[in-house]
Amino acid sequence: MKTVTFTALPGLPEIRAGQDLARAIVDAARLAEFAPCAADVLVIAQKIVSKAEGRTVDLRSIEPSAAAVELAGKTGKDARLIEVILSESQEVIRAVPNVLIVRHRLGYVMASAGVDRSNVPNAGAEEQVLLLPTDPDASAARLRQELMQHWHTPLAVIVSDSFGRAWRNGVVNVALGAAGLPALLDRRGELDRDGRMLGVTEVALADAIAAGAALVMGEADEGTPVVIARGLKWSAPETNAAALLRSKEKDLFQ
Repeated sequence: MKTVTFTALPGLPEIRAGQDLARAIVDAARLAEFAPCAADVLVIAQKIVSKAEGRTVDLRSIEPSAAAVELAGKTGKDARLIEVILSESQEVIRAVPNVLIVRHRLGYVMASAGVDRSNVPNAGAEEQVLLLPTDPDASAARLRQELMQHWHTPLAVIVSDSFGRAWRNGVVNVALGAAGLPALLDRRGELDRDGRMLGVTEVALADAIAAGAALVMGEADEGTPVVIARGLKWSAPETNAAALLRSKEKDLFQ
């Protein structure tokens, strides 16, 4: 029988700017008596990666532009927050009450460019917002290298975040960054059980792992932003999460 397990790592402290995130994960793993195995995948919530990288913005320092003020009128959102969202975006795709969909500077189509207030402690509470990592694939690669230096075990790392989906209610976790595995698994050219050749099948492996990890990671006050996925196997070449992005020219939803 094929078995894949997802285990939330307990005991991580509140992550602060400049903190050694890999070291914090290793320390929590030691306290939990967890030892990694080869091909384990560590799924790490974007939020703690962003916190460690100091991606916090204080809205009290933001002067909204005329474009931000106009969008604030359409959406009912804080104009300062919208100014931060615009600074992280290539273009605005949809603006309606309470919703602002943009194309993020890295190519993601998402709500509010991933700028978030939830689970961001400290200072003026509602005045602090958190941005996505500058380069999630680079963050995943760096964390993977640092973790393997501690553990001397080959593993993969995914930086995950929750996304809405076209035509579907609810959010699922997806991979913003990935290292050490084929984020997009190309199965075109393989045969099905009836001998028919697969012509279009590409599997979003990193997204599937991130979605599974979310079941134990949680979305609210669970406090378990690192999950270990175990039992996965692959033989395809490694690709990072950028491979999962559909180009604007091929995006049929817009």
